[in-house]
Formats: sequence, C-alpha cells, structure tokens
Amino acid sequence: MKLANISHYFGRDALSPRFLKEALIAFSFNIGGILAGFIVASQLNVFQLSPWAIAVYPAILTARGVISGLFSGRLSTALHIGTIHPRLRGNTKSFYMLFKSLIVITLETSVAMSLVSMIFGSLFWGITFADFSDILIVILATMILGLTNSLFTVEIAFISFKKGLDPDVIVYPIMSTVADIVITLCYVFALNLFFLSGFVGRYIVIFLGAALIILALDVLPRCIHDQGFVKTIKESLLTLVFVAFVVNVTGTILKNISEIVGSRKEIYTVYPALIDTVGDVGSVVGSTATTKLALGLLKPSFDGIRNHATRISATWTASIIMFTVYSILSLFTQGTFTLHAFLGFASVLLITNIIAVSAIVLVSYAVAILTFKKGLDPDNFVIPIESSLADGITSIALLVALVLANYMVYGGV
Repeated sequence: MKLANISHYFGRDALSPRFLKEALIAFSFNIGGILAGFIVASQLNVFQLSPWAIAVYPAILTARGVISGLFSGRLSTALHIGTIHPRLRGNTKSFYMLFKSLIVITLETSVAMSLVSMIFGSLFWGITFADFSDILIVILATMILGLTNSLFTVEIAFISFKKGLDPDVIVYPIMSTVADIVITLCYVFALNLFFLSGFVGRYIVIFLGAALIILALDVLPRCIHDQGFVKTIKESLLTLVFVAFVVNVTGTILKNISEIVGSRKEIYTVYPALIDTVGDVGSVVGSTATTKLALGLLKPSFDGIRNHATRISATWTASIIMFTVYSILSLFTQGTFTLHAFLGFASVLLITNIIAVSAIVLVSYAVAILTFKKGLDPDNFVIPIESSLADGITSIALLVALVLANYMVYGGV
C-alpha cells in the first residue's frame, strides 16, 4: 500500500470525525442483531425444549465470532501489507490457505465448545453425559451451515479496501452482525430439525455434522506441510480452550439473565446486538492496533494507548449512540415503546455500555501488545479472544445493570 494511503488510514490529527463516521457506518449494521434477537424471542418455545438449548446459544454466537474474527483480522492485515490481493481469482497462496485453515478451525472450535459445554452443563445446566452427542451434532450442523459467511467476509473486505475504506474498521463489525443473523437462523433450524422433525430431521442434522468432519479431514493431510497453515492452526488452538470456557460461562450467565427477565422479550431481542457492538469496539481497537504494529506506526507498549485514544474515543461514542438506537428499536419491535419504558431501558443499556466497553478496550489493546511482544501474530489472538470475552463481559454487565435497575425500582433507592 502507498504511504499516502497508510497516512490516510492511520494519521492521528484528522481522523476523529472521519473515524467516528466510519465506526457509525460499520456499527449501524449491528441493527441487524435486533433481527437475530427477534428470532430468539419468537422461538423461545424451541429453546425451552432442552435445558442446554438456550445456554449453548452464546457459545454458538461466539464460536462463529471467533472464526469470523480470526478470518477478517488476518484478511484485513494481509490486504494492508500486500500478502493478499483484493480479488478472488489469481490470488496468493496465503489467501487460499487461509480459507482451508478456516475449515479445520471450524471443526476444532465446534468440538471444543461441545466438550466444555458438557462440563458446564453437568455442573450448572442440569444435563447428563447422554446429552453430549446431541450438543455436538447440533453444533457441528450449525457451524457447517455458517461457513457460507466466509464468502461474504471476503467480498466486504475487498470492496471496502478498493473503495479506500479501512477494512480493519469495516469488515468485522459488518460481518459479525451478518454472522449472528445467519448463525441464529442455522441454530434455530438445526434445533427444529433435531427436536421437532422426527427421525428424518435428526438424520439430516447428523449428516450435516458428519459433512464438516469429512471436509476437515480431507483438507488437513493436504495442507499439513504448509508453514502458514500450521502456524494458523497452532496459534488458534492456544485460544480455543480459553474461549470455550469463557463462552460457557457466558451461557450460564444468560440462563441467570433469563431467570431475572422472564418473558421480557425486549431483553432477548437486544442481546445479540449488544454483544455484537461491544465485540466490534474491541475488534476495531485491537485490529487497528495490530495493523499499526505491523506497519511500525505504534510502539508495542501500554503507554502507546495514548496514541490510540482518538480511535478509542470515536469508537466508544459510536457504541453509545448505537445502544440508544437499540433500546428504541427493541421496544418498538415488541410493541412496548413508551417514554417511561425507553428511559428505563436506555439507562440499563448505558450502564451495560460503560462497564463492558471500558473493559473490552483494555483487553483488546493489551492482547495486541502482549502477543506482538511475544513474537506471535496478534491477528490470531486479538479478535478471537476479545470477541469471546466481549460476549461474557457484556452478559455480566447486562446482568449487573438489570440487578441495579431492579434494586432501584424495588429496593427503595
């Protein structure tokens, strides 16, 4: 990339208004998360068919987010430094190997999520070992259907890069929302097939899960000697167990939230959009930091966060605006909008934002710096780690905000 374009993307002085605009454009796609939440709210009866169905949902969202985050982060940085070209045909070897590694990582992530779900499920969700095969099959089937997002990710990355936009800012926020909608539809589809369509439905789900295993086993022996492929797989494995535990904590928290909110569908409706946006803040802060580090424009130290303050403040401002929009849309969607309801719900979401975004900014920047200093590729860690933590952090922040709101209403404050 030309130095003028690098300056255009990463110069500090003139970026604040432009960066806020780019962040708002990217984050506006998270409104689609309301659709994902509406799907969940409208399918609560399906999620109640098994004690693990609602608890596994955050794991499904996060697994897709981890994979999309790793893919979009690697893709964005590669476009900036020129190791991948913005075209589908006649691209570099790195581009095609990244696709193949995505298939193997999808299988690894699915199995890891299922195993840890079994551990948490036996301890906190009231399920038995007999449920493990059901969880594994449903997750595998859901994840192979979700692989179609990769093609959309590539197109968005290439188009934004060619249009002079920063793919570090545009790609993951847009695709995380698209992925949430698609993966929610896939999960609901798999649950309906598995629980409500008899033996035929179960066999379809089993076939889809087996197809992912076969596809990964076909790719693995043909790519195992490629250093870039092996590096991506190895470094992604370092995050998998950590991420798997975090997202199952998130699932347990969501079960607790569901016990507090009961049938308040506006909470379920807004939930995917909230975790999307907090994850997007972390991805923008972390991904732009990793690109700056790769280009030598940011010192690998915690003091350097001051040189990243313009991007952080613009991104945070955009997230607050979007949280306000979500509160309005969620209430309208459920037909419960009043000024009193809006002020109360918006206050809950603002508290959630302050807690969650402040935490995820520090996490994203810290992971970028620490992995870079250790000689690792930050793009293999930043978005996968921050996106999984974002889900848990946002869920905890929402739970705290709901408890505070209940205390203020019923506790005499």
